Order: sequence, then C-alpha cells, then structure tokens
Amino acid sequence: MARARRNKSYKLSEIYDRRSREVPFNAELAEVEVDNPLALEPGEKIMALRAIRSDPLGRLHAHHQIDEAQYRGGRAFQNDWERAERGPQAVDTTREYVDSTATREPVTESQRQAVLRLNRVERELGTDGAALVHDVLVLGLTMDQIGERRAVRTQRWNDYFARRFRECLDRLALIYGFATEIGTRRASQRR
Repeated sequence: MARARRNKSYKLSEIYDRRSREVPFNAELAEVEVDNPLALEPGEKIMALRAIRSDPLGRLHAHHQIDEAQYRGGRAFQNDWERAERGPQAVDTTREYVDSTATREPVTESQRQAVLRLNRVERELGTDGAALVHDVLVLGLTMDQIGERRAVRTQRWNDYFARRFRECLDRLALIYGFATEIGTRRASQRR
C-alpha cells in the first residue's frame, strides 16, 4: 500500500505568527505593529490585524491619510468622550432592590477632567469643527453621510469636510500634546 503524500510540512517555522487565518467575508482589516504582550524584552513589537470597517479614524490611519499624531489626538478625544459620557446604564443586579428609584452615581474626578478637556476642545475647534469631529469620531459617519445630514451632496463638499476634519485632527494633536505647533506647520506646508 502506497503512503499518502502530504502537501504541507507540519514544521512550526513561524511560531510567533498569531494572526487569524480565518476572517469573516465582510471584514476590513489592516496590519498594525503593536507591543508584544508576551515579550521577554521591553519594546519588542509584533504585527497584528486591526478591524477598520466601523472605525473611520483607524481606516484613515491604515491608508496613511493621517499621521500618528493626528491618530493619537483622535483616539484621545474618543477616550475623553467615553469617559465623560453618562448615558443609559444597565440594571445592576448585584445591588439590593429597595424601590424603583435609581440613585445617581457621583461624578468621578476622571469624568470631570474629561469634560473640562472636551470643553477646551470645543472652544478651540469652534462649533462647526466640534460638530464635524463628533460626527466622525463618536457617531462614525463618513464624509458622504455628513454631507447628507447637512443637505450638501457634492464631491466638493465632501473634499471640504475631509480637509476640515484633518485640520481638526491637527488641532486635537496640539491640544492633547501629541504634536507641536512647529511640526504641524511643516506638515501642512508639505501637503
């Protein structure tokens, strides 16, 4: 009896490769370099896959349309928004049921600081810029959807919103300390 041939070697040549081989058919992924959580030495990096389908900021960064400082400024804004938001909360089943009145939880110091930073961001960006940043970073809208919400549907308006959004990201990078005024001027002159 003949022995079955194997097409693939079972040697573990790249044991450090932890990327998923099976992804959903509608996934939009980008490779990103991150710190290795299992590293023996500090600063060791690995390649990972990041989902960018419902993440406009991640998509812009993956396609090299914004730089690292703009990306980090946008993520810092999203983090402050999440920290400051006090929307509907789930029922806490661990608390004792007394009556139907729900007591408000006190505002924490991190929430207060996040609200102060968001107020500064709104002052710096202006009403239109703050609304644009909120639409993209919090609601996850595209430039087409923003144009539809504002009843302007031409490509020229989409280009304007995209350019204005990048300007707002530059400003966020300055506010959160990821860029300097001189570096931002140089980057805008290169465009």
